[in-house]
Amino acid sequence: MSADGEVLAQTNVYEDGTEERTYPYANIFAHVVGYDTNGKSGLESEANFQLLTSHEFFLNQMKNEFKNQKNTGDTVVTTLNADLQATAYNALGDRRGAVVAIEPSTGKILVEVSKPDFDPNTIAENWETLINDSSNSSLLNRATNGAYPPGSTFKVVTALDYFRTNGTLEGFSYLCEGSITKEDHTITCYGGTVHGQEDFYSAFANSCNSAFAEIGTMLGGGSLKETAEDLLFNKSLPLTSYKKSTFTLNSKSSVAEIMQTAIGQGNTLVSPMHMALITSAIANGGELMKPYLIDSIVSTDGDTVKTTDPESYKRLMSTSEADLLGKLMKGVVENGTASALNGRGYTVAGKTGSAEFDENGSSHSWFIGYSNVDNPDLVVAIIVENGGTGSEAAVPIAGSIFDAYYFD
Repeated sequence: MSADGEVLAQTNVYEDGTEERTYPYANIFAHVVGYDTNGKSGLESEANFQLLTSHEFFLNQMKNEFKNQKNTGDTVVTTLNADLQATAYNALGDRRGAVVAIEPSTGKILVEVSKPDFDPNTIAENWETLINDSSNSSLLNRATNGAYPPGSTFKVVTALDYFRTNGTLEGFSYLCEGSITKEDHTITCYGGTVHGQEDFYSAFANSCNSAFAEIGTMLGGGSLKETAEDLLFNKSLPLTSYKKSTFTLNSKSSVAEIMQTAIGQGNTLVSPMHMALITSAIANGGELMKPYLIDSIVSTDGDTVKTTDPESYKRLMSTSEADLLGKLMKGVVENGTASALNGRGYTVAGKTGSAEFDENGSSHSWFIGYSNVDNPDLVVAIIVENGGTGSEAAVPIAGSIFDAYYFD
């Protein structure tokens, strides 16, 4: 079941005794709910034990056994919100990518969308096609197991490292001329834009590549690595299934590598879920709550068997550091690359990203952010493969989700 009472997967038992597992939402929850034929995936795998266990009233269980009938298994109530999931699914449209939404104060996962997708109702008959379709990788949950360059969303890490190294953002000054060259390596700002004189806040709001490449070389590879690993790069994540994010800089890295990595390019790879967790920690005063998908287990009689209590996973940064990153991200929405989210009846803090992934400059579109800035309600992380800039493709999806959360 979804948190808002919708059936996401159920077993129908017919008069002749045959059983069929059905998925009323078809493709919409394909990866997160998973499938139950040709093996198991997603929640169908994770919650299998609970689904096969019955806490039905014991006299009914005895009666069922006497009649040689099965006892009805328990119901798994997820944290997923069917309305928000459908909104995110529809907003992503026919593009490849992923959307994650989390409640930062609890760790509840409200949305987990991945495309291309599949219909779990027809997985058996389409199995051969799905497992041999390397061009789409439709069975891959891109939300948790996708590995993408983070693009400018990584500037939250670079900004945090700068603050830890310098103790303040005040006094930073940079004259952006549209590009920066060091040791024969040139980085350009998006579209060759000349941002002019900037302080740290405007460099972040403008997503100025030149300024952040300069900042990266000031910090060095060893310092950036330490901060990235504090934010769980190269580390285990508190999830059952995920792809570990990778960060390769160290104290011996070249200037070119450092410049690229500081703006979210280079060899760094991250999943949308991991970026959602970093954003959740920022929104929650530096403390990352353990993400979870199962809210409660309920018996067929309606009795609650078990409830998941929110629990802290780890403090990723201090409260003052989280507040500072939040202030930077608020500037992105108020007067930067995510200004389309400004003035909608709720406040948003965020960061856009355009992550180049080939020699032609094609880029994935990223957005990470959270709503109701002073008392955050909802964190989103969005990637649209080959979607261009973050403001082009990912920001409108974020707007659809936030609008649905507050106004539907």
